[in-house]
Amino acid sequence: MNTVSIDLPETVFAALGKTPKDLGREILIAAVVKWFELGKISQGKAAEILELSRAEFLEVLSLYRVSAWQYTKEELDEELSFE
Repeated sequence: MNTVSIDLPETVFAALGKTPKDLGREILIAAVVKWFELGKISQGKAAEILELSRAEFLEVLSLYRVSAWQYTKEELDEELSFE
């Protein structure tokens, strides 16, 4: 896996009560949840990136109040049509 660095002031860690490692994980989770919410990655890919099972990723989505079902109105209408 590749690494991305973010420069943050030391005060950020104290203000959030997080270690650099914990904050890094939290930022990664937030990014992956957002990518999923935007439809850029699937549940499976999100779980893979976070090294979680799909069930564990669904729990993460719940914590972030993001629906596991990402349908547009048109896709939902199509799924629900009985034609």
